[in-house]
Amino acid sequence: MAAITFYGVRGSTPCACDSVARYGGNTSCVVLTSDAHDPVILDLGTGLRFYGLDHPFDRPFRGTALLTHLHWDHVQGIPFFSPLLVDGASLDVYGPPQEVEDLESAVRRFVRPPYFPVGIDDLPGEITFHDAPVGEFQIDGCTVEAAWVPHVGPTLGYRVTSAGVSVAYVSDHQQPGLGSTEVDPAVLDLCHGVDVLIHDAQFDDLEFSMRSDWGHCTVDYAVEVAARAGARTLVLFHHDPSHTDLRIDELLAGARRLAEERGVEQVLAASEGLRLEVEAPPVADVPDASTRRRRGPTQAATGA
Repeated sequence: MAAITFYGVRGSTPCACDSVARYGGNTSCVVLTSDAHDPVILDLGTGLRFYGLDHPFDRPFRGTALLTHLHWDHVQGIPFFSPLLVDGASLDVYGPPQEVEDLESAVRRFVRPPYFPVGIDDLPGEITFHDAPVGEFQIDGCTVEAAWVPHVGPTLGYRVTSAGVSVAYVSDHQQPGLGSTEVDPAVLDLCHGVDVLIHDAQFDDLEFSMRSDWGHCTVDYAVEVAARAGARTLVLFHHDPSHTDLRIDELLAGARRLAEERGVEQVLAASEGLRLEVEAPPVADVPDASTRRRRGPTQAATGA
């Protein structure tokens, strides 16, 4: 069994007010855990701080982060991750190489004065950066696949197979146009047959019509990707900072109606503290990268 816990679910910028308290206002950070490996962190937004508060201080942290891209809402948590303030802690960070420099050089440029009081090397824990390869690679106890995702700037999506459970993470995804059902083949392959798809769902149709080149998509497009890919559970993610709890409730209700028509088994809206526990299917039902056939339901969900 693998567990997926959401610590930051918001896009663009963190927000804090009563109207967003139920779903939460921290930016992208999701943690995948199982008994088979150290934690795998998907993005390092402001939710990372709260994940750090959950980690016991009686032992140094060890884990891996998969960074989709370097926009602020996905990296602001790095210097606030309290486990890195402990000697012996280590974090391996994989992410997309930039157009003119490697990942490490790019991160070091903004975690230093005058943008932040200290630099990466001033943290007691060790961060090791890796330019993520496109395709399949191995990390501690997990198989990871990375693919380019249409967005603004170099952006990766990830598929992580942990304890026999497959999770696709496509946090930011440029929809081709309003009402479009066209999906990049690399994204469809990445998401094909996954147990859980965590997907950008920032806009409704009206918002997208005004911000069609901002690198995101509508809730309906997220359902389309899940349906086309044969994902079993879709988690709406990267909520717009203007979306109140009530607005997300409305968008979720609409997504569930559409998902029923399109054959997606389950749709959830990500909220801080949501924990999904996903059981591995029988070995005979697990698709490899070449076959990737859709599986039957195996998931149990807990949390908000």
